[in-house]
Amino acid sequence: MRKEIMLGLSTALAVAATPVAAQDEPFKVGAAPYGLQAEFMQIWTEAMEEHPAVLSGEVDLTVFDGRYDALVQQDQFETMITQQYDAIIFAPIDIEAGATAVQAAYDAGIPVVGSNTRVNSDLLHSYVGSDDVKSGYMEAEIVLNELGCEGNVVIIEGPIGQSAQISRLKGNMEALSECPDVQVLEQQTANWSRAEAQTLMENWLTAHPGEIDGVIGQNDEMALGAIEAIKAAGLDPQDFAIAGIDGITDALYAVKAGDMASILQDARAQAQGALDVALKAVDPSYEPQSDIWEQYPQMPWNNGEDKLYNVPWTPVTPENVDSLLEMR
Repeated sequence: MRKEIMLGLSTALAVAATPVAAQDEPFKVGAAPYGLQAEFMQIWTEAMEEHPAVLSGEVDLTVFDGRYDALVQQDQFETMITQQYDAIIFAPIDIEAGATAVQAAYDAGIPVVGSNTRVNSDLLHSYVGSDDVKSGYMEAEIVLNELGCEGNVVIIEGPIGQSAQISRLKGNMEALSECPDVQVLEQQTANWSRAEAQTLMENWLTAHPGEIDGVIGQNDEMALGAIEAIKAAGLDPQDFAIAGIDGITDALYAVKAGDMASILQDARAQAQGALDVALKAVDPSYEPQSDIWEQYPQMPWNNGEDKLYNVPWTPVTPENVDSLLEMR
């Protein structure tokens, strides 16, 4: 109820402060996330659907499920181009394959704003997301500090070829380079999946009995999968140093229980910020309606013209975990 009241208040204030652009029909915007199976992208999607411009009817928003498949996302772009969407917000599954979709939209005169994951294309209108190299470094640093820069770790990676996997691994390795006495026993993708990560961790616990000291999970879902495997093996997660990224609900509870560490990736700011930038791209008179620009003064609006909007990371701590849970 508290969240709904705050949302309604911020929406009312934004609508009152920002005149609705004069137009005959709503702007037609497509959101193309890489997949909707896991909680993080569900939060991202819900936040976009709760953007004031969507709630007021100024925007006709359609969300597509990319189903973790670059070809599916390409087909969805073709649909949006054929149906003459005004703008597209894109979270690609593959950093290289997504460039073909961006090129097609650019050729059709449709601006594409990236969000959450990156695409290797100079034709992207703008990008609203977070620095995944930094988060990869931060999570690995947490694990290594807990281990005192000694021992053995495993790394559970995201989908190979996605920008978050590439950048977070770079950050992981930068932190590990500062602890030469730490050995990486295993390193493999679990495709952002809790179930796949649980299977990997079960196999690794069998292959390296008593040898694994830390788990670097490139997202919370996979870190939680590792915890489930540890518990199933009759072991205590608190005997391991475990970290993930995203700040999803189950991870917040796991942080509260002392089982893992997490870093909050602000899905709401990424989604609503991307929609504000996309609307500015199609309507030069548009002014931002989301309150995220006031939430993050270190990320100024700059008239919606920046090529990069970097949403800050928030480490989840015992001090802030309860307030973060209240927002869910």
